[in-house]
Amino acid sequence: MLPTDVVSPWPLSRALLMQMLDDRCSDRFVCERVWERLGYEPKGAQWHAGAQTPLAWAEPFPLGPELIAERPASVRLTRSVPKEYKQLLKQQLAFGGYRIGELYPRRTRRATAVNWLLAWLAQRGEPLVEEGPLAPELPAPADPVQGHPGDLPVR
Repeated sequence: MLPTDVVSPWPLSRALLMQMLDDRCSDRFVCERVWERLGYEPKGAQWHAGAQTPLAWAEPFPLGPELIAERPASVRLTRSVPKEYKQLLKQQLAFGGYRIGELYPRRTRRATAVNWLLAWLAQRGEPLVEEGPLAPELPAPADPVQGHPGDLPVR
């Protein structure tokens, strides 16, 4: 159970997860949806590991890891999805992946984050609702390698 002073995580919905996959919100927004479920807590402009953050995350990443910009954080996220939940993008969102010309690390890491969020729901037995609050809507970035203004460079 979450302490009473912890803000409830942003509600997940099919519409929100598709917005993430379609690259219509910032990388930061995507990271924050994962961080809050990993127990990271916002303190000013940064997110810090909290009492609910698993040690496997808190020790290597005392600050919210840049899951899209940094490969080590993305790899850890991928490996943390149990095998039985690896296909949830296809099963629940009918997501067939990106086309060859759309394969950029930013987008594949977004897909990893969305799959992790689906696994998080599944592990709790929570349904994926159709509609819910969306992120501040952004147009698809002109350069998908660079992302949206303010997105960190991918390393």
